[in-house]
Amino acid sequence: MTSSAELPQAPAHGACASCAVYNAANLKKLGIKPGNYDYVVAVAGNPNTGKSTVFNALTGLRQHVGNWPGKTVSRAEGGFRYHDHGYKLVDLPGTYSLLSTSNDEDIARDFLLFGQPDVTVVVADATRLERNLNLVLQVLEITERVVVALNLMDEAERHGIDIDVRHLARELGVPVVPMAARKGDGIPALLEAIEQVAQDGATAKRHRVAQRHPRIERAVRDLARQLERAFPGLPNTRWIALRLLEGDPGTERAVRDGTLSDLSRAWSARKTAPTNLAGTLE
Repeated sequence: MTSSAELPQAPAHGACASCAVYNAANLKKLGIKPGNYDYVVAVAGNPNTGKSTVFNALTGLRQHVGNWPGKTVSRAEGGFRYHDHGYKLVDLPGTYSLLSTSNDEDIARDFLLFGQPDVTVVVADATRLERNLNLVLQVLEITERVVVALNLMDEAERHGIDIDVRHLARELGVPVVPMAARKGDGIPALLEAIEQVAQDGATAKRHRVAQRHPRIERAVRDLARQLERAFPGLPNTRWIALRLLEGDPGTERAVRDGTLSDLSRAWSARKTAPTNLAGTLE
């Protein structure tokens, strides 16, 4: 087990002079150029949930397709304006989890953790909600700035599936928007939810999953406390602790090379002086 003495404090990097500049620089390393947009929105979800349909409905023809840096996995970016604010959308690879067992999972995990999007829209299939909630809960371990787009509600109704959306939103602690994206249903409500989270942050306490085995839960809690001391202000120490206990190479590397130290400073700056990304990158 990694001890507190082995959680290094890396020297400050110049990119951390301000939260916005650091965040923009990190996004650039991940292959994203925010440009003149005010907010960055990640779109995540399982394969075959209609994620691309939601992305296309929000961006229309204002999108660009390329590859993630150093990967053969395709990446789509787009944007839209809503109430005089610009939103940059990044379509993450479709994945069932963030446990780093494939390139797609690595990309999605790294973007959510190190790219720090202002909002993450998780598209879930209403006809297979239980399976889709696995990814939703993992994303909530990383960030509280989440909107759940509950897509394919028309298919769920056709199969006699009734979902109490308000109760689900209360249990998760984040907005849940019922949708049938291919018909355009729910898009206005999704735009409102994205705006709310982008500008106001989380409005309720997000749901976290406790480990059933007390020894595992104790180990996670103890390591999370060490991470909180080593990296003050980092909002997702529990999730990072889980990945370190699993021996995830990417998370271990982030501890060693100072990435988590930079991230900690960025989040601390974000709390004290919120700044959007507009104009920080051309």
